[in-house]
Amino acid sequence: MSDPTPKFWRCTLSAPVIIPGLALILLLLGLCAFDPTLAEGFFSAGQAWIGARLSWYYVLVVAAFLLFLVILASSPYGDIRLGPDDATPEYSYPSWLAMLFAAGMGIGLLYFGVAEPVMHFSSPATAVGGTPAAAREALVTTFFHWGLHAWAIYATVGLALAYFGFRYNLPLTIRSALYPLLRHRINGPVGHAVDVFALVCTVFGIATTLGYGVLQLSAGLHRLTGMETSSPAFRYVTIAAVISLAGISAATGVGRGVKRLSEFNLLLAIGLMLFVLFAGPTSVIMQSFTENLGAYFSDIVGLSFRTFAYADEAKKGWLSGWTIVYWAWWISWSPFVGLFIARISRGRTIREFVLGVLLVPSAFNFLWMSVFGNGAIWFDTHGAAQALSSVASNADALLFNFLDLLPGSGISSGVAVLLIIVFFVTSADSGALVLDGIASKGRDDSPVWQRLMWAVILGLSAALLMSVGGLKALQSMTLIAALPFSLIILASCLGLWRALIGDHLHSSRELSPATSFWNGSKWRDRLDHLLRLSTPDEARAFIQEVAEPALRELAGDLQARGKPARIDSAEDGSISLTVPRRHARDFVYGVRPQTRTLSRLNPLRKEERSVTEPVTFFEDGRAGYDVQYMSHDEIIADVLRQYERYLQLGRLSETGLLNSAPGHVEAG
Repeated sequence: MSDPTPKFWRCTLSAPVIIPGLALILLLLGLCAFDPTLAEGFFSAGQAWIGARLSWYYVLVVAAFLLFLVILASSPYGDIRLGPDDATPEYSYPSWLAMLFAAGMGIGLLYFGVAEPVMHFSSPATAVGGTPAAAREALVTTFFHWGLHAWAIYATVGLALAYFGFRYNLPLTIRSALYPLLRHRINGPVGHAVDVFALVCTVFGIATTLGYGVLQLSAGLHRLTGMETSSPAFRYVTIAAVISLAGISAATGVGRGVKRLSEFNLLLAIGLMLFVLFAGPTSVIMQSFTENLGAYFSDIVGLSFRTFAYADEAKKGWLSGWTIVYWAWWISWSPFVGLFIARISRGRTIREFVLGVLLVPSAFNFLWMSVFGNGAIWFDTHGAAQALSSVASNADALLFNFLDLLPGSGISSGVAVLLIIVFFVTSADSGALVLDGIASKGRDDSPVWQRLMWAVILGLSAALLMSVGGLKALQSMTLIAALPFSLIILASCLGLWRALIGDHLHSSRELSPATSFWNGSKWRDRLDHLLRLSTPDEARAFIQEVAEPALRELAGDLQARGKPARIDSAEDGSISLTVPRRHARDFVYGVRPQTRTLSRLNPLRKEERSVTEPVTFFEDGRAGYDVQYMSHDEIIADVLRQYERYLQLGRLSETGLLNSAPGHVEAG
């Protein structure tokens, strides 16, 4: 901190990721920019081929992600924490929900909240357009596209990354989700290739969405001010202004800029939604919302596996043009949203993570789509004379056309424009943070200039593609990229399942229990500490005088028996014994001084508010325990019991029960 300039200009970017990643980004941008017609034709043909040949695969794989999460949340694995056993969430529940909501569905809610229900109402998949049956199908279909399945994709990626990142201390990048399959190769060319692929998908997915967000923002500003907002110059200025705000927010980090903007955005969105609810046909909207929920959950199984195998080509075309496009789009966005929600979810249990990510944003989306979608359909059929459905293809301005039918349209349109801007900023700033994490192999200490660089890259990409009409080509290319990335997500599901089996076995009767060996010989010392709390100096002294000599003696015996072992110490006073193992997680037993706050009910709190104890720590996220009453030999006995569990897990792995579960090793 004494010299801030070197810290600012230092670089944490990983050359094997950033160099090929930027090269590929420039190559694809160049293709879309210099010949957008050729690029759009090529990528559109690929998208059409996937829709015609592999729609069944997208249907199955997305349904499988949702089923996988439901099984995890309802199993004993749901109690496992994303981080050490004693980890606590970094963000409050409202802040956590606000951030994942703003990152995952922001601009899309405003762009499609009116447009998609009205489009389905006009041209439904199975019903007759413009009828009550079409209105019901329109909202159920919209719920399906924006509900549990969409968030299941994000949650699957985010859960795998959070688990391996916070519980196994692996880098918070896509490659870490493949650790059970790749092992040490996640740090080699294969791992680099996975991160490069995720980097490119994230840049283009966000840039394309930002491009369409600018189109809607331009339509809203034109409606409010009457200015000519369709010129390239105006749109460039708009992008530059929004990206500047995003850069400032990203520079302040997740805990300040992104968190505060997300909370403000959520409050603003709720305010606009409540205005539309009470200014529109309130009773009709709430009746529709209730029936929409029932219809959605009643039809969810059939919708999840619907491929129109027995229908005509028109319905198959509808499937590939709507559902398959959405599934591919959510998959292409999953590196971005998954990494972001993983980053903000440390300390939560798997069950809490799954239920929070699946249910809360989905419930908000359902209410939002009912308020705007059912409200728009009601006005369209009650006095507006199809004023909305007749221009449904112009999605850029459809939200503002709808707000014009409500009182105070000037104010509500202004709030909508502000909401688009803030959604724009939160998508760009969280995207910059995620991109920087991917390019830095998960490091969270990167300098500010790197986050600003990614914000600029996102803005330049969107501006370039808008100027040459290459957004559609890039969108098609991004959707094609979702196909191979879906295979990466499937592999991460397999790896996560294997890891959870091994994690759960730590508390299973398959293994001998690991206990702290205290035989009562130092009962007077324990009584003394019960009446007078131990201090940091006493905890450090115990580590230096008892724990460290015991660990060093055991390390020497291991080395004498041909086992590599080392002793590591740290500035915080901790000491650890490591028995390394190639291609698998090392065995680690450490002791460190740990300070905890006393309970308000503790009578000693009047004199001291905290106590510092020598507590064990391991490499697999388990909570440690106080060892300050153990003798030299009892410390060694405790290490050997933990090492015995380590070897037992390896033997279970060899017999196939763990199927080479990550984080545990073969015996020997």
